[in-house]
Amino acid sequence: MTDDEFFLEPNIGKPAEKVGYFANRAGFEQFAAAYRDGMAQLPPRSETVAVQTSFGPVRGYRFGDKDAIPVVLLSGRQASTPMWASNLPGLIAGHRVWSIDSIGEPGASTQRKPLVTPSDQAQWVAEALDGLGLERAHLLGVSIGGWLATQVAIHRPDRAASVTLLDPANTLAPITWKMIAISLGSVIPGLPMSIRHWLLSWISGGAKADDSVPEARLIASAMRDFHSAQPTPTRPSAAELAAIKVPVLAIVAGRSIIHNAERAAAAARTIPGAQVELWPDASHAINGEFPDRITERFTAFAAGVS
Repeated sequence: MTDDEFFLEPNIGKPAEKVGYFANRAGFEQFAAAYRDGMAQLPPRSETVAVQTSFGPVRGYRFGDKDAIPVVLLSGRQASTPMWASNLPGLIAGHRVWSIDSIGEPGASTQRKPLVTPSDQAQWVAEALDGLGLERAHLLGVSIGGWLATQVAIHRPDRAASVTLLDPANTLAPITWKMIAISLGSVIPGLPMSIRHWLLSWISGGAKADDSVPEARLIASAMRDFHSAQPTPTRPSAAELAAIKVPVLAIVAGRSIIHNAERAAAAARTIPGAQVELWPDASHAINGEFPDRITERFTAFAAGVS
């Protein structure tokens, strides 16, 4: 397997397998430029690795060298490691942090095999942890990354020391019509970038979203240049949530447009022992809005996990 500093043999052009891909070389190069610019905004990396999983190679980055149970960051839909720019400085002050680009999402990892079931999703994460030499980790996921962390808690609980869910998508309550409209609209071919930026701003509670914001530029490029082949995530059943034994911290954004916040918080409270908070002033872009508060809350939560 050959690779450059970041990308692991990306799929360019529609493959025979039902996997994510970049439509053409030009689209990939535009995305790659935005990705590299986003990575340049992050703290220095302690290690950059490539690990093999059954579903394709995964790119992982280590930040910090603290000797404790590591934290593994799981990004949102259409997002990757650069989305954690505001969170990493605080987290690495007290934790050893890994960020992995998710299989099937636009990033430096590459999907080789279809992801069919939620257990497939948990499996590739478990295999990535194996490749990183991590027996267990605190999983911290935002949006669809929170859904992914929840699937690990359900299907591979042995690999999660804890899970922290930042406004997880389609995990605790149904997706709203607003989010469905944005998701469908964002992938329309030829949609002007100004409209994609407007959609991102709407998701983010009105925050600025244009090419001057590295994370926004990257996600807008992903919307335009990457074709996902993942099935619609299946929301965990009430029985599955009630059976979770991994320690859970769920932080729900009160201004989120992806679900009804009160309903999501109520569902989170059915997870045994879960610590649940509803932050009224937060939007779905919660990780960028409240990085210091998230670090403080996560650190206190993780300290209580044996």
